[in-house]
Amino acid sequence: MRKLISLVMLVAIGSGIWVSLTGVRFGAESAGDDSASGQERVNFGRYYVQKGIDQTGATNIVSSVVVGYRGLDTLGEVTVLLVAATGVAMVLHLAAKTDSQAASEPSSLVVFTGCRFLFPLILLFGTYVFVHGHLTPGGGFQGGAVIASAFLLIYLGCRERKLNETGLRLAESLSGLVFVVVGLLGLALGGAFLLDFLPRGSAYLLFSAGIIPILYVAIGFKVGSELGAIIDKLAEKAK
Repeated sequence: MRKLISLVMLVAIGSGIWVSLTGVRFGAESAGDDSASGQERVNFGRYYVQKGIDQTGATNIVSSVVVGYRGLDTLGEVTVLLVAATGVAMVLHLAAKTDSQAASEPSSLVVFTGCRFLFPLILLFGTYVFVHGHLTPGGGFQGGAVIASAFLLIYLGCRERKLNETGLRLAESLSGLVFVVVGLLGLALGGAFLLDFLPRGSAYLLFSAGIIPILYVAIGFKVGSELGAIIDKLAEKAK
């Protein structure tokens, strides 16, 4: 039965690859009609650079692609991260617990002091990164990773503290819900999932780029909370 399922999956994957390679052409150096297939050839890189700001309002073209043109793919990426965090939690929860009561080695004065003073600053910087993701290099994933580094600093320097698991789960759930709700609003108002239904405003301003800043805030909190939960579970296992 396993061999049959594996064969079916290989055929499905191979068929998908074949269709993608023989279907619509992409990445061409020039535009025009393909004489063989009659399909329009588009250089997507040049298209995004030339029309990204006008169509999405985001001056960071990478953001316009990640959250605008292929926002559904980004939703899949954060879902993969959620599955990974859930898997880590399940594996560590089911692992055999040790009876060792040995106290952990205290952190150095430098790390302990850095934990106390740098933690809020790192959170602030991570928030800045994903809030301004549509204007400057960065975004939800980068800002979320910065926030997770603050949780790692807590584990290294302030070992007596413990992360609020309920708060992490609540932040992860609400941020994921915001992403999906924004996508459904685009579907209801414009007929397409994640369609930009908000005014794009003026380029280079904080309140611009339509739904992209909202999605980046949601992604930032989701990535930060999920990575923070992984760090918390690994820290508990280390103890």
